[in-house]
This record gives sequence, structure tokens and C-alpha cells, in this order.
Amino acid sequence: MTTRPHDISDLHLAPVVLAVDARIDQLGQLDLEQLSLRVALVSNIPDWARDQRDAGLLEAVQQLIDCHGWTLGWDPRGLRMTHGKNSLVLGLPAIFTEYLSGASSTAAHGAGV
Repeated sequence: MTTRPHDISDLHLAPVVLAVDARIDQLGQLDLEQLSLRVALVSNIPDWARDQRDAGLLEAVQQLIDCHGWTLGWDPRGLRMTHGKNSLVLGLPAIFTEYLSGASSTAAHGAGV
């Protein structure tokens, strides 16, 4: 059943989704090393543990995007955007899964970085 917008945050859904999807596409074009560097620069969070990679990548995706009350979080199927009872999931590029699995931090720490 389709629901009508209840507040201004609901009305901002389309522009926020488009901005977040564009950022996902932009970051998805990077290779693993470039993505790791971008996340580190944006979030200032080390990528040693999965929860740190999760938080850092979310910050990189949201950087300078006004989400108008929509929150971003991880879902087994992708990136979940939520506002109240409403939510949707955006798909993710394979490089995100590779980054979140720790491939970049393993390589960097193994190389003595």
C-alpha cells in the first residue's frame, strides 16, 4: 500500500536518494586502494575492525549530503535508508563488499603501512 508523505522529510526522499545513489556510484568507481584512502580521509576512522569500516564507509557515502532526517545504515541487501516507518534499500557495488570484508586493511597492515 502506498503511503502519502507525512512531513517535509518524506518530501525530501527523492532528492536524498538520488544524491546518495550518485555518491555510491562515484565511490563504486574507485579501486580498493582508492576507496580505502577516500574513506580514511573523510571519516578519520581506522579500518582495523568491521564496525570501523562500516562506520567509515557510511560517513564517506553521506559526506556533505543533507539527508533531511533520513538515516543510513547497513542491510544484508545493501544500504538501508530509514525515516520513521518508511525505509528502502539501495544496492551496493562489489567494491563496497570487498572493502567491508577487510581486504584493504589486511593488505595495508601486511605491507607494514
